[in-house]
Amino acid sequence: MSRFFILAGYFELAIYLQLTGKLDQYISRHYRYLVYLSMVLSLFFLLNQLYIWMKESQQTRTVDKKSNQLSFILLSFPLLVGFFLPQVSLDSSIVEAKGYHFPTALPTGKTSDPTDDTNQQYLKPDSSSYFTPTSYQQEMTQALKKYDGQETITINQDNYMEVLELIYLFPQQFVNRQISLTGFVYNKPKSSKELYLFRFGIIHCIADSGVYGLLTKGYQKNFPDNSWLRVTGTLHLGYQKDLNQRLPFLQVSQVALIDPPDNPYVYRAF
Repeated sequence: MSRFFILAGYFELAIYLQLTGKLDQYISRHYRYLVYLSMVLSLFFLLNQLYIWMKESQQTRTVDKKSNQLSFILLSFPLLVGFFLPQVSLDSSIVEAKGYHFPTALPTGKTSDPTDDTNQQYLKPDSSSYFTPTSYQQEMTQALKKYDGQETITINQDNYMEVLELIYLFPQQFVNRQISLTGFVYNKPKSSKELYLFRFGIIHCIADSGVYGLLTKGYQKNFPDNSWLRVTGTLHLGYQKDLNQRLPFLQVSQVALIDPPDNPYVYRAF
């Protein structure tokens, strides 16, 4: 009977995460179909376990219960975590704890290694590890064509990681264009007029998340860390001393303080 309760728990947990919208804080929305599949399988197996339990004798059930106590406890632990521990969104405290950096240039023909534990992504999304060097260049060039001729580019939930990757790969193609961007504030140390606007991006699940965004300049007032802003400005290139590189930044002309979105994460689709 313990198997029935475990399977019922996983089925209900999947429904709970889906209905509350919390599922998107664990995995990319592009993998929701796997959760739906697990829900169907859980329902099938729990009904099967209920049928078996009803057919078994009382003695068999007692022996089965005693022999599976440890398994029951172990399998119950994820359910307790999922139902009773609060979900906490990643924010600027993660950036503060780990610092931030920009990936150094790789040799020609090389791509980033996704198995490298030091390859935590910051500022620039990097999907090169999912392609060969040639196909990656073709993919990015094709994506760039979608924004040709657009004097104003709005970076939203759906294209956030794609546009930022293109901006860092082809900065000259975006210089002097108007960019609208939404993100949370991370104040640049020792600077009151410059701050980063970040969002945490997910490719597969929360374990591979990175923090991506742009340096923004030109504010008339200070905003505390984790404030959510919607800004519009002109993209420029400039030398960032702390990162020792020439990188794009946004010279802000319009600023609006907004409420945090229901889902603070963005996702990369291929």
